[in-house]
Amino acid sequence: MDKVILTIEGEKKEYPKGITYEEVAEEYQAKHDGLIAVVMEDDKIRELSKAVEKDAVVRLITRRESIGHKTYVRTAILTMVKAVADILEAEEKGSSKVKQVKVEYTIGNGYYVSPKGGLMIDQDFIDKVKARMQELVAAKTKINKYSMNTDEAREIFARAGMADKDKLFRYRRGSQVNIYEIDGYQDYYYGYMLPNAGYIREFDLLPFNNGFMLMLPEMSDPLTVQPLASREKLFETLRKGTDWGEKLGIDTVGDLNDRICEGGLSDIILLQEALQERRIAEIAKEIVERGGVKFVMIAGPSSSGKTTFSHRLSVQLASYGLKPHPIAVDDYFVNREDTPKDENGDYNFECLEAIDTTLFNQDMTRLLAGETVELPSFNFKIGAREYKGNYKTLGPEDILVIEGIHALNDKMSLSLPAESKFKIYISALTSLNVDEHNRIPTTDGRLIRRMVRDARTRGASATRTIRMWPSVRRGEEENIFPFQESADAMFNSALIYELAVLKQFAEPLLYSVKKEEPEYYEAKRLLKFLEYFLGVSSENLPNNSIVREFVGGSCFNV
Repeated sequence: MDKVILTIEGEKKEYPKGITYEEVAEEYQAKHDGLIAVVMEDDKIRELSKAVEKDAVVRLITRRESIGHKTYVRTAILTMVKAVADILEAEEKGSSKVKQVKVEYTIGNGYYVSPKGGLMIDQDFIDKVKARMQELVAAKTKINKYSMNTDEAREIFARAGMADKDKLFRYRRGSQVNIYEIDGYQDYYYGYMLPNAGYIREFDLLPFNNGFMLMLPEMSDPLTVQPLASREKLFETLRKGTDWGEKLGIDTVGDLNDRICEGGLSDIILLQEALQERRIAEIAKEIVERGGVKFVMIAGPSSSGKTTFSHRLSVQLASYGLKPHPIAVDDYFVNREDTPKDENGDYNFECLEAIDTTLFNQDMTRLLAGETVELPSFNFKIGAREYKGNYKTLGPEDILVIEGIHALNDKMSLSLPAESKFKIYISALTSLNVDEHNRIPTTDGRLIRRMVRDARTRGASATRTIRMWPSVRRGEEENIFPFQESADAMFNSALIYELAVLKQFAEPLLYSVKKEEPEYYEAKRLLKFLEYFLGVSSENLPNNSIVREFVGGSCFNV
């Protein structure tokens, strides 16, 4: 029998050729506190179902890493969708209407699943789906992967009533597509999958809105399903984004590509920009009607378009006769030598202690009292605050528009009366799906935005942006997301067409990531993701568009 030699965790071991990585992983699982989900074979990610065909250096990847966590989530979704299909098949025999579910956005560690095609979801339906999922898990139902001709796949999905997948593959350049099958049910998923449903040991289903939440463990705690976080304002903002997409007739990437081919994207751009401007005007009206607001506090995760939003909001406030003045919380950074450091000894610019909150509160309190205050400007080159004669005095019509990572944290503005503050949370909450079972994480959209902007404004490579992204995300989890529900208003800065525009700028940057760099696999994943989109020029974007903050050409100083 042929043998192969695998080098795993520093030791070389001989295995029979053709053994699966699932069998190899079983030997090492006890040494890992997270479930092994995929492996890296030399320089390629391999699913556990893959047979070993050659000598290789192998790294075991668990659910505590992003790739492993996403693999678990994807497999849980496939198992859930299969369970739904089985329940519907038993209950809807003879029905001509295709009833199914759509996997939409995340709320904390929950994945919202909504009904489609007239499906009614109640507790009895949820209990049946959960029970069927548990049966699939207990049986360790095998998940098969095979390559299929794209046209054949389109026919299969069209017959199954999955028009979203049929439409998606219409724009696929490759002649083949990988399909996953579980107990006779065929589906398409973007990314890796576990070998069988038996791996999905931790999950729950909870009723939510008119659908349900698929509750899964977080990456940092893969063995525990945390309770559903109460984020009603966030859900409502996400729901409105979905409603906008449905009104525009663009729910999936296939819909967007159809519109591009029909030549109607210019109208879509203008319409969605108008919808955003209307929402900004509504927020401005809320601020004015409340009365007594002197500080508009704006916070949101990286690449949400906070700067453009603050400028556009200022224009709307000015239309009511107010005099808005922008202030960046970053100007209140402590001097570099006083900046706290993280566990790796690097400066932690994202913690609250990196901000001189004492000085900020002193300055704002004096302004509120009618005093004239000279505001600082932070010099990032020398790492110190400077004063350049930027004096402010708040008159009756003056209002400060303050943008910064900690703006929603009351510890940041502790001395300011609550009635003087209006807090706004902004994020790019993507409502577009690849198809009904493959959602687009909001973090992917923001990462692509940031990559394009960093390259344009800072000369930063995609490698550098991808490398620092996990640290940025940790900062968001600690300093922004816990405060989002305290906002007086939320604004969704995502534009349904933007990835088709960003594609032209992002692809060359991603192709520049070298194969030997650790960031290569994330770059490759994003390149594959962008392949779904037809690209369009940025020339038709309004010069005040939030997308202009990233691709350039904005009328604002961003």
